[in-house]
Amino acid sequence: MEASRKEQDLKAEVKVSEESTLDWRGKPSNPQKHGGMRAAAFLLGLQGFEIMAIAAVGNNLITYVINEMHFSLSKAANIVTNFIGTLFILSLLGGFLSDSYLGCFWTTLIFGFIELSGLILLSVQAHLPELKPPPCDMVKDSAQCVEAKGLQALTFFVALYLVALGSGCVKPNMVAHGADQFNQDDPKQSKKLSSYFNAIYFAFSLGELVALTLLVYVQTHSGMDIGFGVSAAAMAMGLIIIISGTLLYRNKPPRGSVLTPIAQVIVAATRNRKHVCPSDNTISDSFPNSQPTLRFRLLNKACMKKEEGESSKWRVCSVKQVEQVKTLISVLPILCCTIIFNTILAQLQTFSVQQGAAMNTRLSSSFHIPPASLQAIPYLILIFAVPLYDAAAPRSITPLRRLGAGLLLSTFSMVAAALVERRRRGSLLSIWWIAPQFVIFGVSEMLTAVGLVEFFYKQPLEGMRASLTAVTYCSYSFGFFLSSVLVSLVDGATGWLRDNDLDKDRLDLFYWLLAVLSFLNFLNYLFWANWYSSGVRVGGDGDGDSVV
Repeated sequence: MEASRKEQDLKAEVKVSEESTLDWRGKPSNPQKHGGMRAAAFLLGLQGFEIMAIAAVGNNLITYVINEMHFSLSKAANIVTNFIGTLFILSLLGGFLSDSYLGCFWTTLIFGFIELSGLILLSVQAHLPELKPPPCDMVKDSAQCVEAKGLQALTFFVALYLVALGSGCVKPNMVAHGADQFNQDDPKQSKKLSSYFNAIYFAFSLGELVALTLLVYVQTHSGMDIGFGVSAAAMAMGLIIIISGTLLYRNKPPRGSVLTPIAQVIVAATRNRKHVCPSDNTISDSFPNSQPTLRFRLLNKACMKKEEGESSKWRVCSVKQVEQVKTLISVLPILCCTIIFNTILAQLQTFSVQQGAAMNTRLSSSFHIPPASLQAIPYLILIFAVPLYDAAAPRSITPLRRLGAGLLLSTFSMVAAALVERRRRGSLLSIWWIAPQFVIFGVSEMLTAVGLVEFFYKQPLEGMRASLTAVTYCSYSFGFFLSSVLVSLVDGATGWLRDNDLDKDRLDLFYWLLAVLSFLNFLNYLFWANWYSSGVRVGGDGDGDSVV
């Protein structure tokens, strides 16, 4: 009897949760027909094709900007990092529109077509000679090369930032929409959610692998116009796939502006600032129905009524609303600890590609490896490693511990890069010498990227799933913007990156600087992760894991 009652209660909980999601007609979703891994598979398909399209553009963009648009190495590096940084910060717009007004599905679809239009325009710009400067050799005769200006530059940057706008808004929503297919109130589906996050990275790795081998090969041997066109075709295929799964999705409806509840807590706490916060011993008397946690106790004033009968949410908020704002504040230091990590990622997509170009790329008498394809090495390993990790890794490896391991590994990636660059200077090494730095960082990215998304998505913040996922992409943005600032500062202060010739530059010293910054960042992460965990244990929410 008791077991039967528990089963009925569980079904009732699942039913209540499912009623908060809708099918394609706007009716309550049916757990037997909608959601689950079957529906999420369509989002994984979009993930693979979208990253295939954008990676083929981003990872070889520096070569195109230098060789065909004729920007200098430092300018080209900043163009690439600014593009990727803008792309990821625009994810905030995508998350906001989704949670507040459009929902994940429609936001993904609308901005997916914007991304597709940018890729098509980029292909047209690369194909038409009048939209590019006259051909010349930037390595041997850079002084005679004319930098792209006027209509040429305008067309290029419009196309590039249409891609950034579209991809930035698509990324958090396709991840969040896929995760929304699993009901966290159902224990079985909750376990599958972690597998889904690993599957995301598998699809990501597979898309990157195809982009960095097949698509980069097409760009190198058939021209960038054909390469960009293939990227557009890949994006179009991804859009077809997501549309094909429309009948299977469970959709979480938007709940209005996600910023309003946060603003209400801040305004109410400010208005009630003269109230005396209750002590630890009297907090249960002040809040008899639901007790707020003690961290950021000044925000607890937002729950305190000045007068009986006050109902305006701009004067008094619920304890749940206040706790959600506290949770949002508590996770921000964890996010900030991944910024240096993404600054290192920026180097692998800019300077490490140029590093490979300065090495012996010959694999046989007739075949040369495109330097940008070196970034495919870690993804080749990861398409086997991710399924093994999902099957073998114990569930006790929490997102915070996974994050910590990834951040530490990124330090060794820069150490390997510095040692190889030191040996490369003055000698012609095989391009395979820089493979270790990509392999180490690939494993590091698997741990860090998936751990961060899972950590944020599982926070108890209702109606903000897409926005929280978007926040994780801001780390990429800040990391790439920091890379631009760091390159400019280091170049101005030391001259390490001033020349277009890596044999004259001191890229090895720049890599050592990043290795030191990465290790200091890891120590900083240990502090904040344990600070977060101690607060969770006191408050009683979340996994409460520690990384030490």
